[in-house]
Order: sequence, then C-alpha cells, then structure tokens
Amino acid sequence: MNDEKGKEPMMVEEGGQRSDHIRETCPQKALKWIKDKHNLLLILTVIGVTLGILIGCLVRLAKPSTDAILLIQFPGEILMRMLKMLILPLIISSIVSGVSQLDAKASGKMGYRALAYYFSTTIIASIIGILLVVAIHPGDPKLRSELSRGVPPKSVSTIDAFLDIIRNLFPENIVQACFAYVKTTYVKKEKPLPLNLAPTSMPSNFTNGTLNSTTTMATTTMTTTLDWLMDNLTMNGTNNTNITDELMTPEMRRKLVYKDGPNIIGLIIFFISFGILLSSMQHKAKVMIDFFWVLNEVIMKMVSIMMWYMPFGIMCLIAGKFLAIDDLSKTAQQLGMYMITVIIGLVIHGCGVLPLLYFIFTRKNPFTFAKGMLQAWLTALGTASSSATLPITFKCLEENNDVDKRVSRFVLPVGATVNMDGTALYEGVATLFIAQMNGINLDVGEIITVSLTATLTSIGAASIPSASLVTMVVILTAVGLPVSDISFIVTVDWLLDRLRTSINVLGDGFGAGIVEHLSRHELAKADAEHAAELEDQERREHLDNHYGEHQGIEETAARGSKSSLNARGNVYPDLNAEAKV
Repeated sequence: MNDEKGKEPMMVEEGGQRSDHIRETCPQKALKWIKDKHNLLLILTVIGVTLGILIGCLVRLAKPSTDAILLIQFPGEILMRMLKMLILPLIISSIVSGVSQLDAKASGKMGYRALAYYFSTTIIASIIGILLVVAIHPGDPKLRSELSRGVPPKSVSTIDAFLDIIRNLFPENIVQACFAYVKTTYVKKEKPLPLNLAPTSMPSNFTNGTLNSTTTMATTTMTTTLDWLMDNLTMNGTNNTNITDELMTPEMRRKLVYKDGPNIIGLIIFFISFGILLSSMQHKAKVMIDFFWVLNEVIMKMVSIMMWYMPFGIMCLIAGKFLAIDDLSKTAQQLGMYMITVIIGLVIHGCGVLPLLYFIFTRKNPFTFAKGMLQAWLTALGTASSSATLPITFKCLEENNDVDKRVSRFVLPVGATVNMDGTALYEGVATLFIAQMNGINLDVGEIITVSLTATLTSIGAASIPSASLVTMVVILTAVGLPVSDISFIVTVDWLLDRLRTSINVLGDGFGAGIVEHLSRHELAKADAEHAAELEDQERREHLDNHYGEHQGIEETAARGSKSSLNARGNVYPDLNAEAKV
C-alpha cells in the first residue's frame, strides 16, 4: 500500500496507453512558448511596431520640433546602419559558401528555378495591380488641383535605365562595386560662340569666341552679354533670334558616373561564378571554401546579437516616419482610394497568390511557413529595405522553417535584388493612377507596356527605401505620361514602400521554400556524394594509418635483422662475408 501511495500519478492517454508525463495546462504552454527566445523576439518586435504607431500618432498632438523628431528617429537610424554594415559580407559569404557546396549542374538548375519563380510572380503581381486600378479607378482629374506637389525625381531615359542594369551586371572593378554603381546622367555640353561674327564692339568677358564666366560674374551678367549680342552681332544669312536660341538652348550629352551604394547585382554575378569555380576545384579549394563558410557563420552570430536591439529600433523608425508627415488626415483623404487600391493588391498577392503557389509546388501548409517568416516581415515593415532585412530573412528560413542552407544562401541574395513583386504591383497601380488623374485612357497595348516595363524595372530597382520612385520615371516615359506627376504620390510613399517591401521579403521566403522542394533530388544526390567522399577519405586515412603501423613494424624488424647480422658477423666472419656476396 505504501509503495502504491508513493508512486507518481500516471495519466491515461487515448488508446488505453499510459503516460508518465502530466498534461500541461494552457497557461503553462503559453509560458513555455514565450520563453523560447525566437518567440520572445517576435513578440517584442510586434510590440515595437505597435508602440511605434501609437507614439507617432500621440506625439504629433504635441507638435514636436524638427530636433525632437530627429532624436526620436536616431535609434532607428543606428539600426539601419548596423543592418547595412552586414549586407555586403553576408551576401558575399552566403553566396560563395552555398554555391561551393553544389556542383555546377545543380547550381544551374537551382538558378533557373529561382529566376523562373521570380519572373512569374513579378508578372502576376503587376497584372493584379493593373486589374485593380482599372476596376476601382482611384484617379480623378480633380485631384490635380487639390494635391500638393513633392520633389519629383529627375527624368531618366528608358534605354539608359536598361543599359545601366546590364552595365552593373559586369562591374569593371570588383572593389569599386562594393561601394558604387554606375548610372547614366546628362550634362551640358560646352558650346563655343560662333566665330563668323562681325562685332562692332566687344565686352571684356568675350574672348576667342567664348564667354569668360568668371569675368561675367564679376563685371556683367549673362543677360547683359546676350543683350550685347542681340545689338552688335550679325551672322551671314542668320538673324539675331537664331543666335540667341542657339546660345540659350544647351546641348546635353550622356555621361557615366558612379553613385554611392554597393552594386549588389554585379557582386552577386561575380561571386556566383566564383563559388561555382571553387566547387569544381574540389579539394584544392577546401581552404577557401572553409574560410567563406566560417565567415558566414560569424556574420550570422553578429545578426543574432543585433536582433535583440531591433524591436526598439523599429519602434523609433516607425514613430519618426509618422511624425515627419505634415498633414496625415488630409493626405489620407486625398489619396485614400489610391492607397486602398495598392494595399488590396498587396494583400491579394501576399496572402493569396504566394501561399497558393507554395502549396501547389510543395503540398505543404503555406501559413505555417509564413508564420516562420513573421519576424522578417515585421523587420521589412520597419526598415523598408529588402537588403537590410536580408540577415533576418536568413535566420527565419534556416532556423524556423528548416530550409537547406545551400538553398537559402544562394537564392535569398538573388531574391533580395531581383524579386520585387510588391514593387511591380505598386508601379503598375501608380502609373495608371497618374494616367487617370490626367484624364488619359491608356489602350491595351499601352497597358501591356506598363506591365512589362514595371516587371523589368522592378528587377533593376535597388533594394533600398523608395527606390521605385526612380524606376517609375522609366515607366511614365515609356507611355508618354508626365514625369512630374510622381511628386503627387511622394507624400504616401513612405507607408506603401514598407508594405510592398514586406511582400517582397515574403516572396523571397516562399521562393526559397519552393526552390528547395524542387531541388530536393539534387540536394540528396549531393549529400550522398559528400557522404561517400567522407567515407572514402576515412577509409584512406585508416589504410594510411594501418600502412604506417605495418611499415613501422617492418623497419623495426629490419633494424633488428641488421643488428643481429652485424653481431653475427663479429662472431662468425665467414658467414657475414657469404651474406654480403
């Protein structure tokens, strides 16, 4: 009886089987879930986003000064600087360490699948945006007189934009590509004044057919000089008006300049090639492969430490953005339908299209996968940058969703640069919204042009905040819409930029999961080959050790025979002589 009383109670489970564990209550399960560091970090990030919105809305009532807003934003600025600090070493080490673990054939198949997924989802997103803006019709010509203009981006030629993408694929200096990318700009071409003139008198700032700008600024204005030209210069067969028009209309020429910021797409192409060649060299490249593998692990350790600062930084970033808006309610009233159209499109694509594609290809629960990506999604919401979110995306895929590191380290850096689903959708909506606002009805051919151009320009868009405003210029130029009207939508771009970036990051994650599933046979084959190689290496080492031991025994025996022979020769010299013969 005493022994039975002393036994621990045993729970009876379904099927009559007994369990030695007491069933946990709901509060215990919740506490256990919260104690997990990954779940705790996710909760803190959600709290940070919520507090950022609340603080931004409440502090606006106090009308803080510019300096106060700057101080509120400053911790968020530090977060962005830390994330950007890790982008370059993370991309380089992850690509090389991932690609070098696969042969060239497996890498090629994985790359084709990733690019096919990226192009397909981007085109689908662009079509969704165009269909929604045609159906909802948020643009109204009356808005032109009501909306205030922001600062429009500079005009960009369509052909120059596409040629710049190709140029950046092949950087001429790999070191320079780490901090600068090439871009086409237009500068004024110096035009000397015509020399076949017959002046009656000449100002002191006119020398050898050209204007001395230094003297002009010191002694007379350009207007005075042009007046003098009108009064005193004559050209054979040409009137004074033509001379003035020629002088006042500067000729522009193309010039390639380098802008601040890493050339990510060029670095990706270079280091993918570098990793494939390392893989082909096998044992000769082991030291180099190990170096990049360890470098990647060190960077990921730094990311793990930095993630605990992220909730506070995201809170400050969001609060600062809310405070920086001049008139939140007026902006929402004027561009409300435009914002709703973009948001509906992003929700359809992020919560419908992407999960459906993941389920079709993998037959797995897409929402369980999306739950593992929640931390990266919230980070993208705060930073508005796919590249800055990249370290967190790596952690979510590899630790929460168990995606193979060889896939994530190859696919994600490419996806952060190429896969811009949310950007393509946004650009399609924004282009047709501007057309509707100007009372212009685009035909089917022009709408198709918008779709294709939005897809291509989104691929070339930098993965930084508000980069799509620059690529919007290319689309508007392609269909003949006024580029200056981009300034109308700048006021709400800060919010839509965060939403579309979060969809871009979610698309990167689903893409990695799909590519891993489609590449499972190549990965299993690579694992089998690697295991066989390790087994063969161990066998060779074992044989070498065994041979060394046998060789040592023979050498010892030989030394013993030699010594015995020498000893025998001293005693029996005749036998020793016979042995030498």
